[in-house]
Amino acid sequence: MKLWQKDYQVLSEIETFTVGRDREMDLLLAPYDVLGSLAHIRMLQEVGLLDSADYALLAPALRGLYHEAQSGRLIIEDGVEDIHSQVELMLTRQLGEAGKKIHSGRSRNDQVLVDLRLFFRAEIKEVAFLMQDLFRRLQTLSEEHSQTLMPGYTHLQVAMPSSFGLWFGAYAETLVDDLRQLSCAYQIINQNPLGSAAGYGSSFPLHRRRTTELLGFGDLSYNVVHAQMGRGKTELFLAFALAGIGHTLGKFAMDVVLFLNQNFGFIAFPDELTTGSSIMPHKKNPDVFELIRAGSNQLQSLPAQVSLLISNLPAGYHRDFQLVKEVLFPALERTRAMLRIAAFALQYIEVKPDLLADSRYLYLFSVEEVNRLVLEGLPFRDAYKQVGEAIAHGTFNPPRQVAHTHEGSIGNLCTAEINKKWESTFETFPFDTVEQSLHHLAEG
Repeated sequence: MKLWQKDYQVLSEIETFTVGRDREMDLLLAPYDVLGSLAHIRMLQEVGLLDSADYALLAPALRGLYHEAQSGRLIIEDGVEDIHSQVELMLTRQLGEAGKKIHSGRSRNDQVLVDLRLFFRAEIKEVAFLMQDLFRRLQTLSEEHSQTLMPGYTHLQVAMPSSFGLWFGAYAETLVDDLRQLSCAYQIINQNPLGSAAGYGSSFPLHRRRTTELLGFGDLSYNVVHAQMGRGKTELFLAFALAGIGHTLGKFAMDVVLFLNQNFGFIAFPDELTTGSSIMPHKKNPDVFELIRAGSNQLQSLPAQVSLLISNLPAGYHRDFQLVKEVLFPALERTRAMLRIAAFALQYIEVKPDLLADSRYLYLFSVEEVNRLVLEGLPFRDAYKQVGEAIAHGTFNPPRQVAHTHEGSIGNLCTAEINKKWESTFETFPFDTVEQSLHHLAEG
């Protein structure tokens, strides 16, 4: 069954190629497709395009399909093109003529747009809460190890004293930036395209603000051409947000892999969190973080993939958009998995104390010594020269102490302030409002 089916059959080779993995991807959209139909028929009934008797039949039937889709029991049957066709087919089987009326004033184009935006909102919510779990884990570790010093590097050369508190806290605050970018993507996604039909509106007297309210959208994509032009570009904004998360996770994973190396030996994990070698009995491989590193690189390639799929397309719908789902849906799944396993693994991280007692880190304190001399009254350039000469002559033996007090330094991590940044950013997501709207729509 196809919503556009006429009196001829498309060649099977053409159908196989054009459908591709779309049916598989559509199953993820099934609950959202039903929600979109629920909002649409409610609006149709309110504006007089659907009589109350038909609405009274359709609404409970759609709610039943919604719960079936949520439980994973709704399938797309063989010979049925997509989730939209499947829902209409099931309603028609159950209700007869009433089932054929749910498409009035819609096109598959705006159905897909609504489904995707509802789906992306739900996915972003999951990602945001997983980010929050990782953020809180990093902040806890930052506080626990605020006084545990470690080497800081520039150019991968020993540079200045750092601390595990700084290291963990840096990635926590970086996640705040990632959350802000995700919030921007959410605000763009959270606009209702329903009623734009094939991209040029409808001669029916649709009430688009009503479906906006019913589906919990923050606003309406007013211009119907703009609504359709959002296909692809909306996904591109989300791709950039996921790439930002990937950048953070990838850099952190690389640090972990490096610091686990025996030549560094800054951290450790229990044996149960590592893997072994088939021939080297001593090996404890950081496979989890290597896979996070690789997966993060895949996420960072996402904007390029989406951009190349949608570039140079004129206004209006094009079948090219179908392939965007095939790169973005797995990326969302991968993001969730990496955030989840990173937060899980960090429960077991072991931080090595007294690292800076090792003689190889003596020169970490050169800047500390220069600054100490400056505080005693010596001009900076003279202090720099004096310490440099001591290093050159092998007589450099400074106090191995750090006294940093300014905001964001070793002695003043500003954990509370970073937490406040997180909370204020998290509050920009209207998750509760959206949830209430969809619950009311689905439960009646």
